[in-house]
Amino acid sequence: MPHSSDTAGRHEQRGLILDFAGVLTARPLEAHRTWCVSEGLPPDAWRSTLGDHPEGRRLYAALEIGEMGQAEWNEGTAALLGPHVDPVDLMGRAWAGVPAAHRMIALARAARAAGHRLALLSNSFGLDPFNPYEHVGVWDLFDTHIVSELAGTAKPEPEIYRLALERIGLPAERCVFADDHAANLPPAAALGITTVHVTDEDTAVAELEALLGFSPTAAYPST
Repeated sequence: MPHSSDTAGRHEQRGLILDFAGVLTARPLEAHRTWCVSEGLPPDAWRSTLGDHPEGRRLYAALEIGEMGQAEWNEGTAALLGPHVDPVDLMGRAWAGVPAAHRMIALARAARAAGHRLALLSNSFGLDPFNPYEHVGVWDLFDTHIVSELAGTAKPEPEIYRLALERIGLPAERCVFADDHAANLPPAAALGITTVHVTDEDTAVAELEALLGFSPTAAYPST
């Protein structure tokens, strides 16, 4: 069995750029619905408050680019969800039950061991008091982190993809970007980055394996 340095020598070094929610985690909808019911809310309250309510959208947009901290967002969003909703660690409570995408994480670890460079490219939902990346255990997996809260811009703004290329230190044509939101892919593709739309973990892992030139599937835990 060759060492990882030998493997890197056989394959051109690539940049693997990964979104977080829905890529390194399972799609969060069902976990959020379960959490809402546990809080005495309608099952779709989280989705509708963050995605449909004008003030909910405004608060989340501010959180994404660092104009508002997570604690302040917790306060404002709890009030929109309902008077009985406790704002303390609201984001952490809602996200605690979202499962990790174990096969995708294993693929990322294998890619790094093979000598490829890894970048996290994530629209933030805050880092303090709840850090979702540390909660899932992936923060230390990456060579570089481009989180919208810290970058001051969010996907699909073109600047954040250019920043990702600068940080990963490889040309666009040697990079692959995976995201579960189709709208986030065209700006990356326009720069020459190969894109993968993640709608199913197993399918996306297989596609990324082919693009990276290796297939250590047997090492992956089952999901």
